[in-house]
Amino acid sequence: QVQLVESGGGLVQSGGSLRLSCAASGSIFSGYAMGWYRQAPGKQRDFVARITNRNTTNYADSVKGRFTISRDNAKNTVYLQMNSLNAEDTAVYYCYYQNGYTLIWGQGTQVTVSS
Repeated sequence: QVQLVESGGGLVQSGGSLRLSCAASGSIFSGYAMGWYRQAPGKQRDFVARITNRNTTNYADSVKGRFTISRDNAKNTVYLQMNSLNAEDTAVYYCYYQNGYTLIWGQGTQVTVSS
């Protein structure tokens, strides 16, 4: 089984930056993708960003140009650098690990942007 531990959430002012981290441990196999979703209060969980084992990245339109996803394979860790944050970015951010039919979610980390 794979375990995910997220960190880096918190409270930030509008226009500020945060970096989220998600470390994977356990039965990790090569070829996995990792990424982030987020869920604001009363809303569905939405895709934010994804990075494959070949470092191909995808972003939601709402975060393009502001967020950057990266990974450190030696540490089995994925990062989400978030810049120019605004109130609409306030949500619980969930990391995920995907390898074939295996999909594992992290526990979530709260990001709150104050205006």
